Amino acid sequence: MQAIPDRHRDRHVVITGAGSGIGRAIALRLAAEGAQLTLLARRLEKLEETAAQVQAHGARFHVGSCDIRQSEQVHACFDQAAKALGPIHGLVANSGIGGPNRPGPEDRFYDLIQTNLIGTYETMRAAQKHLADPPEPRHLLAVSSVLGRFGVPGYTGYCASKTGLLGLVRSLALELAPQHVQVNAVCPGWVDTEMAQAGIEDMARVMGMPFELAHQTAMQMVPMGRMNTPEEVAGLVSYLLSPDAAGITGQGLDMNGGSWMG
Repeated sequence: MQAIPDRHRDRHVVITGAGSGIGRAIALRLAAEGAQLTLLARRLEKLEETAAQVQAHGARFHVGSCDIRQSEQVHACFDQAAKALGPIHGLVANSGIGGPNRPGPEDRFYDLIQTNLIGTYETMRAAQKHLADPPEPRHLLAVSSVLGRFGVPGYTGYCASKTGLLGLVRSLALELAPQHVQVNAVCPGWVDTEMAQAGIEDMARVMGMPFELAHQTAMQMVPMGRMNTPEEVAGLVSYLLSPDAAGITGQGLDMNGGSWMG
């Protein structure tokens, strides 16, 4: 999907988790389409790499270090974003963590929920305070997962958090519909990112097989037989933030190569 120049001209979009992978691809796509961007993530050094690429498109931007597990920090970051670039037209709540969790003293369940679900909730509420006035279109968008659609053994925390995002989106969409704010989610399947590679490495370790065979096994569960790219997910996000998606709210849009069909 090719970028559409001026599609988001002068619209302020906040992207969390913008330092790499899907978040970075979304930032570059929206920058190419004229958006002004606030880039948030925990690691400033990765954000600065994204910012340098965004700057090449001539986009105005603001960068901030933000741990979405810390509510006060989240709200302060959005206060700063609005001060720097003005009212917010769109939020892409992309920050999150992945991986398995297992019972025991090192169970990661609570960290997965705190980051992926509660952190996204706080992010959306912080953005809500600074949304542009109507009739400007306003969008809140969460990045869920195909694992929000079905369960995977050993991934109770990740599956629960990503499923919870879909409930959050549906409820918040109804809450904000009278103000004509659209709230949606995207549910990617396998996407060629560092997180996906780590997931396949964990699968290979658990199943006692080489990485290449684990990758082949994973792709056998995808009818199209391939991972999506971060740029393809960015194209879907750009569409959902555009006037072409007017009227779409409370939805989880799937991009998974056919591995789940609802």
